[in-house]
Amino acid sequence: MIRKLKSGEYRLYSRKADPKTGKKRNLGTFSSLDAAKQHEREVQYFKRH
Repeated sequence: MIRKLKSGEYRLYSRKADPKTGKKRNLGTFSSLDAAKQHEREVQYFKRH
């Protein structure tokens, strides 16, 4: 899940909540939406292979 921050950057969050904190885990902050989408694809690939 990608959200836009007030600073104008985009942050990638996990879909599931972290059991320790109860919040969604931060998977990285990116300056552009394209970079965030690319990293989300990389994360999905890594989870499956």
